[in-house]
Amino acid sequence: MDASTFPLVSADSHVNEPRKLWWDGLPTSMREKAPARLVPDNDGSWSMWKHDQTTPTQAQKDLQEEQLRNQANDLGYRYKVMHDDGIAGECVFPTIGLFVWDLEDRQLGRACCEVYNDWISDAIESKSPRHRCAGILPTWSIDDALAELRRIKALGLGAPMLPLRGVPHEYNHRYWEPLWDAIEEEGMPVVMHQGTGHDMLFYRGPGAAVSNLLATQSMAPRTAALLAMSGVLENHPGLQFIMVETNAGWISWAMDTLDWYYDAFQLNPGWVKPILKEKPSLYIKRQIHGTFQKDFTGVHNIPLTGAAAVMWGSDYPHGEGTYPHSRKVVREVCEGLSEAQARAVVGGTAVELFGFDPAAVATVAPPVPEG
Repeated sequence: MDASTFPLVSADSHVNEPRKLWWDGLPTSMREKAPARLVPDNDGSWSMWKHDQTTPTQAQKDLQEEQLRNQANDLGYRYKVMHDDGIAGECVFPTIGLFVWDLEDRQLGRACCEVYNDWISDAIESKSPRHRCAGILPTWSIDDALAELRRIKALGLGAPMLPLRGVPHEYNHRYWEPLWDAIEEEGMPVVMHQGTGHDMLFYRGPGAAVSNLLATQSMAPRTAALLAMSGVLENHPGLQFIMVETNAGWISWAMDTLDWYYDAFQLNPGWVKPILKEKPSLYIKRQIHGTFQKDFTGVHNIPLTGAAAVMWGSDYPHGEGTYPHSRKVVREVCEGLSEAQARAVVGGTAVELFGFDPAAVATVAPPVPEG
């Protein structure tokens, strides 16, 4: 069985937002605070470059690079890339927009979310049945988050995005309850991308870049634990959480670890609150998913987690993604799986959770957009 022959639906793809998206879209009073672009630092971290920091030399360089960056946002170019890489559909997330939760100003944060959500709906979601795009929720106010959730649904977007670490409260806080209720009612999955809601700079110096990435991904089991142990997953069985670019190998480890200590700590009365109806592993297996580019451990552990927990994504157009070798990667990673398992990993679960029209992604994308 060769999984690369299946139409692949990437559970993790991105756009490169135009650098002036927020500058042009925000009210004049907010423009100076608008996010512009991300730049790598020498210590292995990333920082936000503001418009008022752009020198004439940098502005010229930006102008030259902008056309290349924006290729990924052009549907004609994107369809050709998908066709060449064997991709039938994509779940699409922001790049610069992932850092919106670093903003402290509630009004600015809400406005930035609205600008991105309107843009991605108009640029891709409304024009292509092969794409399901996520919208960003402004979490600084639960009322703002609820209002934007309704707008995301009305715009036809495929999922709301929340930070992987809760902002302004951790995910076992009662603050989130109205939002859990509303998302469950809408029947949409919750997307949480690695590196969001917290500083990704854990370490500096030799080896920091890759070590920081591992530390960043470790936020996924921590958040999954809070959602399971606090009763969020038990009380909201309709909620599905997709943790993007966190890999999936940690899921089986988290299931075993939480079960063990859940039982062990109950030997000390009062240590475990609340008492769950089932073991934590049941809720994680039922409602938690992790996306990966190349994760042999996650795929190997499917007998423990189930195939639905493990979702492949190309991460296009980011440099660490699998393009233009996605079919080769999928063939290698899925070797040994049953056909049903492989189909779930390389697209079946994404189609179900994000609400794709199955007929629209039944074949590899043509080299030009349909219609």
